[in-house]
Amino acid sequence: MKTKLLSTFLLGCAFAAGAQPMELQVNVKEIGAPIQPTMYGIFFEDINFGADGGLYAELVKNRSFEFDHPLLGWEPFGQIQVLDKNPCFDQNPHYVQLTKTPETKTGTGLVNEGFFGMGFKKGENYRFSVYARNLSEKPVRMAVDLIGNDRELTAYSSIEITDKDWKRYELVLSPNRTDDRGRLRVLLLGDGTVDLDHISLFPEKTWKGRKNGLRNDLAQALADLNPGVFRFPGGCIVEGTTLETRYNWKHSVGPVENRPININRWNYSQGVRRFPDYYQSYGMGFYEMFLLSEDIGAEPLPVISCGLACQFENKYADPQAMVPIKELDCYIQDALDLIEFANGDTTTRWGKLRAEMGHPAPFNMKYLGVGNEQWGEIYVERLTEFLKVLREKHPEIKIIGSSGPFKDGEYFDYLWPEMKRLQVDLVDEHYYNAPSFFYDNAKRYDSYDREGPKVFAGEYAAHHHTRKNNFDAALSEAAFMTGLERNADVVYMATYAPLFAHVEGWQWKPDLIWFDSMKSVKTPNYYVQQLYGQNAGTHVLPLTYEGQPLAGERKMYATAAFDENTNEIILKIVNAGIDNRSLKVYLNGARPAGQAQGFMLQSDMLEAENTIETPCTVVPEERTATVRDNVVELDAPKQSFQVLRIQLQ
Repeated sequence: MKTKLLSTFLLGCAFAAGAQPMELQVNVKEIGAPIQPTMYGIFFEDINFGADGGLYAELVKNRSFEFDHPLLGWEPFGQIQVLDKNPCFDQNPHYVQLTKTPETKTGTGLVNEGFFGMGFKKGENYRFSVYARNLSEKPVRMAVDLIGNDRELTAYSSIEITDKDWKRYELVLSPNRTDDRGRLRVLLLGDGTVDLDHISLFPEKTWKGRKNGLRNDLAQALADLNPGVFRFPGGCIVEGTTLETRYNWKHSVGPVENRPININRWNYSQGVRRFPDYYQSYGMGFYEMFLLSEDIGAEPLPVISCGLACQFENKYADPQAMVPIKELDCYIQDALDLIEFANGDTTTRWGKLRAEMGHPAPFNMKYLGVGNEQWGEIYVERLTEFLKVLREKHPEIKIIGSSGPFKDGEYFDYLWPEMKRLQVDLVDEHYYNAPSFFYDNAKRYDSYDREGPKVFAGEYAAHHHTRKNNFDAALSEAAFMTGLERNADVVYMATYAPLFAHVEGWQWKPDLIWFDSMKSVKTPNYYVQQLYGQNAGTHVLPLTYEGQPLAGERKMYATAAFDENTNEIILKIVNAGIDNRSLKVYLNGARPAGQAQGFMLQSDMLEAENTIETPCTVVPEERTATVRDNVVELDAPKQSFQVLRIQLQ
């Protein structure tokens, strides 16, 4: 059933006749706290095939044969061996050797299945590359094919492998039909023996047209959120299940072919949702994530290991899961080197590497998270050591500490005073809770200490009992976020989590953006984030109902902001109830210049959701409201979230 969306409303239309409007007061002369440019942002973690198989546009799975089972993702036929003698790349030593002789009846080659199939679009170009060497006396020709789900050929080309030493070969393929379950096939056409490594296939149409680039539709969806901060690379993968499997940022930079892979902890940590073919290629590494931050205008916020493996996966004081305090130096040095990589002069070791990768200018990184959601004394002891060094050598970097994995309780109550004592700049809070929590906690930050560290709501999402991205969850988040904005003197950042999910490869839901091999869908939660991100404003304006903030009274929530860049007042109004409301918003001290204009999300069905098949069930639609003198007269339909901008004279 198509959800009913309302665009333009006349006062009283379809509402109870004679109903007394709720009167809201906005004091335009009392400019409040600045709203940080980082207030609404995004958090990326390689979960749900969010990087490899998702945002990272590489179509080949296990391109360097480095999975624990080296041919996982590949269908070999003929005479094939996996070897590591005299490799092309020292950190990715495995490669395949293909041999074809007159006796090889089946032929010799490989078929790669991609990530739940490869998406090919008719008429578009796909760039194939491989590192190869010829061990035969004569050149060996190799076919490179794109095949459909039905095994029919959709594109064909070939390369001649001539050199006895490793050499990179490249060609372009253009399929003659669209297929969302395609595959890549390489096949020896002549007799002989060749070695192959780093077999890669990218669409030419990547984000910004870059090689080793990002999937265009997914990257554009991030840009359209207008995010102010970009937190990466996690999440639990920062910690790793073991210290050896933590995310090591130094493995994610330099030549992409020689970045060693890492098993992804989401490979195995979600019970029945196991994916033994889920690894991190590091192809979309720290350099690419810094570059994406720059592209979309967001402050980069990397998170690094504090020397503790995931505490959920290990006993609290397991010596195998923690680095002794006196051995933390190399972890702290990783933090210093990261700052140098992001901000250092090109004469420095890591600044030089950044320049060699294509970005001589610094990324101007300002924030650093130390640890993900660790807890207890063992975290505080390690964070203390990081702070000693970072405060001395890089006082310009703002440090983010953890309040643990939960919104309250023992860990939370212990860590917040410790974070104040250590004088971290921001404290990372996480909460995944039912929509009722988000409706009930719009005043969560009203009573927080105004002088302490600021809040970074680093991971949050409303979890409906179905765990679906339905409108109920989105509407509750919109209500909760009015409290974030109203408390902008305390809350400096907020990022929904997780960001991406493959419709066939997810381990966790809900998620902001869902996708398959060719299409993506923006959830109602996405549109809530977008409406906030595109309409943040620069300063809070006091908005009251009967002398108090409107934060749940009569199921209504509202906040007001001033945008000094456009000289506009921005209203955000949520009606979470089942009754339609009429409102009068008094803009005290203002002289509006015309109608209020904006957007609305509304659904009569709280269970409504957007899917790959029905992506437009709940989407924003334009709306206007009447402005008489300094009064905005509008309707707030049941179960709706609207944003209105009013231009001032």
